[in-house]
Amino acid sequence: MRIQDEMPEFSGITRWFNGEVSKQDLLGRPSIIQFWSISCGPCKESLPKVKNWFDRFDRETLNIVGIHMPRSEEDKDIEKVRQLIEEKDLRHPIAIDNDQIMTDAYENLYVPAFYLFDEEGKLRHFQVGTKVKMLEQRLEKMTGVMV
Repeated sequence: MRIQDEMPEFSGITRWFNGEVSKQDLLGRPSIIQFWSISCGPCKESLPKVKNWFDRFDRETLNIVGIHMPRSEEDKDIEKVRQLIEEKDLRHPIAIDNDQIMTDAYENLYVPAFYLFDEEGKLRHFQVGTKVKMLEQRLEKMTGVMV
């Protein structure tokens, strides 16, 4: 995806945890879409940060949606994903993308990967890895809330 591209519709999701969302549900406020995988150590490191954002921001200020992108057949074990979600106490909506339909729609190759969309659903920032300072700076500008 490129900056200013439209957020893809959520389609082909294997299963949702913590509630299902649509693109339409996310419009009207900034949104972070995070790609991650249970077999990715840096992804596990980033999950507390994502949880902190979800706890810190009002639902009317920021949307957060996780997309679990399997990197192997073993990663497709939904029960293992569910266990990690519970263990990390993640409460934001998480889509399981076992058929990689969303992964392909985003042209995403990396985990963890963060896509920040504006209230109109246009991509404003993309970042890979656990160093999210630039993402947080953009988030502060878009929401007016210090991270």
